[in-house]
Amino acid sequence: MGDQAYSSDVAFTPSVKAVQTRRGSRRAYSRVEEDGSWQTRITPDLAAFIEAQISVFLATANLGGQPYIQHRGGPPGFLKVLDDKTIGFADFAGNRQYITLGNLADNSKAYLFLIDYMQRRRIKIWGEARVVEGDAELVAKLMPNDYKARPEQVILFTVSAWDSNCAQHIPQRFDAGDVAAALAKRDERIHALEAEIEKLRAAATATPSD
Repeated sequence: MGDQAYSSDVAFTPSVKAVQTRRGSRRAYSRVEEDGSWQTRITPDLAAFIEAQISVFLATANLGGQPYIQHRGGPPGFLKVLDDKTIGFADFAGNRQYITLGNLADNSKAYLFLIDYMQRRRIKIWGEARVVEGDAELVAKLMPNDYKARPEQVILFTVSAWDSNCAQHIPQRFDAGDVAAALAKRDERIHALEAEIEKLRAAATATPSD
């Protein structure tokens, strides 16, 4: 952690702590620090959460400190946990602005923000990222099966610290595929019930045989 006393110091700078003191939350966060602060390695639970996501926001900053946030998406598993400190993903071709790549060439500090709207859970991950070009074997390892996208390079993210937020203020939303599957299952059940009702009606109105 370098000159950081706690892993959370990656975010809680002296200026942040001063604001926390002024606003009355420093004591609570001091207790978090005393209890070991934020985790610095990817736990099995976090790994499962990461690899279930279909969306991630990657934040970088240039040498002047100007931040930039880029969205990346793909099927579940497009984010892969390579070990307890490393997350990797194939970086697909996009609008060719290459702002993230340029930022990382000058400043390796990076941040991942993952949010699951259905479960109302969000994870914040601080660390460093690097771009790997020309490694066909690594691309093949990280490229999702049968996904229609063209990988240009790989981004490897090394975790420094991570934290989770409470569900407060997260709107509950559902993935379109999950909603479609639920509706299809409901419609199938409705059709089965309608068929059963028709059979019962036919039996009730049938003329008894002599």
